[in-house]
Amino acid sequence: MNILAIECTHVALSAAVKKDDIITELKSADWRKAAEALVPLIEDVMAKSGLEKHELDYIAISSGPGSFTSLRIGMSVAKGIAYGVGIPLIAVPTMPAMAASFQAGKGKVMAVIQARKGEYYFAVYSSEELSSGVWHDEVLRGSASDVAGAAQGSAVVGRQLDELRPSLAACGSAFAEADFFLASSLFPAAARLYGAADAVGLDRIIPDYRQMFIPHV
Repeated sequence: MNILAIECTHVALSAAVKKDDIITELKSADWRKAAEALVPLIEDVMAKSGLEKHELDYIAISSGPGSFTSLRIGMSVAKGIAYGVGIPLIAVPTMPAMAASFQAGKGKVMAVIQARKGEYYFAVYSSEELSSGVWHDEVLRGSASDVAGAAQGSAVVGRQLDELRPSLAACGSAFAEADFFLASSLFPAAARLYGAADAVGLDRIIPDYRQMFIPHV
C-alpha cells in the first residue's frame, strides 16, 4: 500500500510516505506557519519517495485534539488531496496514537497536549488498549494539578510540557518528550482503520477540537 500521512496537531509539523515497506519522512520547524509550510512539505516528501499523488491508496491525518488553526489547515489540505485524487482519508485520533508510539513496556500511558495556557488535554490508556488499537474515546481537559492527579501510576508523554514536570515528579510519574511522534507514527493505526468496515466518507471527517470557541465581542 502507498500511504501519505500528515501530523500537525501541536508544536510539530511532519509528513511521511509509506511506499510498500519503505518510509520517507520530513519534518518542519515552521509549525506556526503551517498554512505556508504544509503543502511544500508534502510536495517534498512525495518527490523524495518517488511517488505521484495518483499512486496513493489513501491518506492518514492526525485528527486532534490540538491547535485549532493547525488542525483546520491539516485537515483541509488532506481533504483537498484525497478529494482530488479520489482516495479515502483516514482520521487517526492523536491522543492514543501518541501514547501507542511511546514504547514504555507494560503499564499505562497518559498522553498530554496543551489546550491553552494552563489547560491540558489528557487521556490514559492501558497497554492492552494500545497494543490492540481498540482505544477508548475519553479525553479530559484540566489544569496541571488535574493532569498530575490522573497520571499516578502512568508514564506521561507529550510535547514541550516543561511546566508539568514538577507536578508529575511530585506524584512519581515519569515524563517523556514526544519528539518521536511524527507522521509515520500514524501508519499502524491508519492501516487498522482503513480495513474497518465502518470507514466514513470525506464529508463526515472533521477535526477533533474538543472545545467550544467563543468569539469576543
